[in-house]
Amino acid sequence: MPRGKRWTRDELTIALGIYHNLTFGQLHAKQAVIVELAEKLGRGANSVAMKLCNFASLDPALKMRGIKGLEGASALDREVWADFHGNPEEVVPESREGLRVLFGAKPEEDLEVIPKQGIRVRKKPVGETEVLLTAKQRRGQDYFRDAVLNNFGGCCGVTGMPIREFLVASHILPWRSHPEERLNVRNGLCLSRLHDAAFDRGFIAFDDDLGLMVSPALSAHFPQRAVAENFKAYAGETLAIPADGVLPDPAFLAMHRSSIFIKG
Repeated sequence: MPRGKRWTRDELTIALGIYHNLTFGQLHAKQAVIVELAEKLGRGANSVAMKLCNFASLDPALKMRGIKGLEGASALDREVWADFHGNPEEVVPESREGLRVLFGAKPEEDLEVIPKQGIRVRKKPVGETEVLLTAKQRRGQDYFRDAVLNNFGGCCGVTGMPIREFLVASHILPWRSHPEERLNVRNGLCLSRLHDAAFDRGFIAFDDDLGLMVSPALSAHFPQRAVAENFKAYAGETLAIPADGVLPDPAFLAMHRSSIFIKG
């Protein structure tokens, strides 16, 4: 690789999508996702890891937790960051599509960013329900799912369930009514399918300290073993997020509690 090879805007846009699919502690040259991305870009893993750490220095969510990135972000880095976050409905799907092209993903195939495994292209599961969405929306949802699941360490934030196929990237503020927050990782929770359904319908919520709140309508069913094991056992426990993960926006959780949570 030529020394000093300049990054293009398209490469930076793809790399920034990967940045948001990893936690800060995973931004190193031995990380499987970074190694595979570097190979496809024709760059060294150290170069890619350094670029992602440059992005980390621009991330306000990390600054809130006292985490600093690597100083030295270029003017183009800052432009791409601003474009990515100022116009996510357009730029995020472009980033994801660029990644799919790099890895040769066909339209009928899924692409997943899984920190412990790398970037995986696979056939869609047999029998998977098809949702009538534009390709752009699907790319955006794929990105959001990987970003949220990986932010939670690939586990349900309530139960610790680690099986990816059983997990959902739940929107705190609904997709339909809050388009400006659709792809914001701070608007996402990693929950099991059961807890996602309960959250979406207001049977559970999270307080200002991220403790699990169970509605009276659900606690009335605690005598049932399944309800007790899946909800009573976790009531009051704090949502589990890795130390270097991004916290959900407390204002979004408060809006969920006030508008959806079943209080009586």
